[in-house]
Amino acid sequence: MPLLKRKPYVLSEPPTDLKPRQHVYQIRFTREIFRDYDEYLTKINLYRQRVWTCKVTAKTNLTYEEALVSELNATEKIQKFPYELIPSVLQTVQFSMLSLKDLVNTITVKLQYHLLVGEELYGKRDDCVSLCQIIKVLEEGDNKTRYEVAWLDKDKKRIGTAVVNAEDLIRKKLPFTREVLKSFIRESTYRNVPWVLHDKWAQEHAISTDPPEEIRSKYFFKDGHLVINKKKRKTEDDKQNITEIRNGQVGKSKNKLEREKSEGLVMERSAEKEDFEPKEEPINYPIDDLLVRPGPDDPVFTDRPSPSRDFTVPMDCVGDLLMVWDFVSSFGRLLHLFPFSLQDFENAICHKDSNLIIIVETHSALLRLLVKDDGQYFTAIQEKKRKPKITIITWTEYLCDFLEMVEMPELSSCIPTIKRGHYGLLETHAKLGIFRELIAQTLATDLVRKKLDEYIEERQTLAATKRGEAIEEGRKKREEKERLKAESAAVQEANGHGLENNNTSDDALGNSDGKKSSKKQKVDVKDQPESGKDPSKKEANKMTLQQPKADKKETTEKKSIEQRREYLQREIDKRFIRTEPLGKDKEYNRYWFFRRDGRIFVESWDSKQWGYYSTKEELDAFKGSLNRKGVRERALQSQLEKSYNKICFELQKRSKDVAQKIAMEEAVLRRSTRVRAPPRDNPAVAFLKYVNKWKED
Repeated sequence: MPLLKRKPYVLSEPPTDLKPRQHVYQIRFTREIFRDYDEYLTKINLYRQRVWTCKVTAKTNLTYEEALVSELNATEKIQKFPYELIPSVLQTVQFSMLSLKDLVNTITVKLQYHLLVGEELYGKRDDCVSLCQIIKVLEEGDNKTRYEVAWLDKDKKRIGTAVVNAEDLIRKKLPFTREVLKSFIRESTYRNVPWVLHDKWAQEHAISTDPPEEIRSKYFFKDGHLVINKKKRKTEDDKQNITEIRNGQVGKSKNKLEREKSEGLVMERSAEKEDFEPKEEPINYPIDDLLVRPGPDDPVFTDRPSPSRDFTVPMDCVGDLLMVWDFVSSFGRLLHLFPFSLQDFENAICHKDSNLIIIVETHSALLRLLVKDDGQYFTAIQEKKRKPKITIITWTEYLCDFLEMVEMPELSSCIPTIKRGHYGLLETHAKLGIFRELIAQTLATDLVRKKLDEYIEERQTLAATKRGEAIEEGRKKREEKERLKAESAAVQEANGHGLENNNTSDDALGNSDGKKSSKKQKVDVKDQPESGKDPSKKEANKMTLQQPKADKKETTEKKSIEQRREYLQREIDKRFIRTEPLGKDKEYNRYWFFRRDGRIFVESWDSKQWGYYSTKEELDAFKGSLNRKGVRERALQSQLEKSYNKICFELQKRSKDVAQKIAMEEAVLRRSTRVRAPPRDNPAVAFLKYVNKWKED
């Protein structure tokens, strides 16, 4: 049981008069039940504070749940403590007055040089080292000890016995660590200094429970536990009081002494009460977002904007749509598929035409990669003797072969429709389901895995380069700072000498002949700065003239370093591994940002609802609505701040593109019929004119 302020903490008792269908609040890891939500919240906040201590390992600054896990792990290690060493260890621990550190050192030294019956180690046998077990310790004269051992085979079965000397036995190291020994001592005792074993340990291993003579006068047993003899302490205190009275401290009246005694008793009881009833300590943020309460120190939060939900595909298909588009866009070079926008892909998926170029090329690129892998799909098309080239005419045949190979009932039902040439009439769910299975098979190919391995290695190399340059930049800054500091100190020292020289010259002028004419004095005063000019001032003027050049050079270097850092980050981003969400909010909604689409997508906790933010104003409002007191929203806000400039750039770029498309559409509508010039392309149907510029020949 974890300790609070190094003392046992008693859990709350469950209510006794609960009704069968009554709603209650239960803490998962303590099984405590509460009717009132405020009581539950207070208790869970206490458990989440880092004020708990592991009873077994004495680790501090833990939450209650972390302390429980620590105790469980330590107990598992204690159970592996060598059984043959336990009696010797407990014998040393019982009634020891040493500190834990000294006690562990004593036991370690004792076990290092004193071997015990039943212990397994290695011994020299016929010029080789073999595993053995000590059967008996043979004491001989002159402080020499011999051991009777049993030789063991690989299965630890006895194959013979022998008597060997102590120097012929080899113990490489103790079969436990110091931390495990400390945990074992804490687990087997109920008090320290003197250390006293639990009754079950003492009885099991026949350890005496009678205290030694030197501590009997200070301690005695009460209710089966060793406690300090307070009467002895009281007698000593009384003797001290008598000594004080004899020394003249008798000015206090009897009533005053009784009053002070009663006040001391009250203070002692209140201190004990404070120990067992923990105070409500301030909350250390961040905590779980759902436990955060409004506070007077909270900033003014903005209203969280509602995300847009105007998708063309059904709401439950948005996740698959984003996944498919993100994959084919990120691995376009490997697939030989020219990138296209998410909007074009969404429009193409919902279109009823069966031979849209964007759909045909995407399917063909994925199928070609499966053919190149020489796997199960390659074998399937070889058996059907398909032509090696996938074209706009034959792509449906290859797709049907793939669906027959995977044997998924929900996809196999689409095969007749596709064979009749009506792929466009399939439901959106079916189209995206086919794409999802194609990508799953593609990810398992050796080609994609090899490319991922290359990307991972290149990302690590670029990250190491970026980290090394940052370290080098920091070193140069420190050296420059030290150099400037040294130059400044030298200039100050030189200026100090110059002032001393000027003062000396002034004193000389003051002691000169007073009969000189006023004109001569004026000439001397005028000529004095020229003759007494300090070389340090020349140096300072020279440095002043060189300062603009140095500032310009420093600005150029900083700009170059920043450009280099941005270049390395762009190269790292190009090595795509997978897209990770920006984070989660209080309600566990996930937020996604894709590199090639200028929107922030919002996914509900159950993945059934999707939305997006598409403007910088929405991003700022959402960012201002996050509460940093919560764990999830703090991490999300930090990630948004880290990527803020990049996200804002993409959002503004997309807003300009959308405004330009709207203007073009309006221009097409306003176009006069009297002008016979060909109309401009309508952006709404741009997906119909897609061309794969990276297609293989």
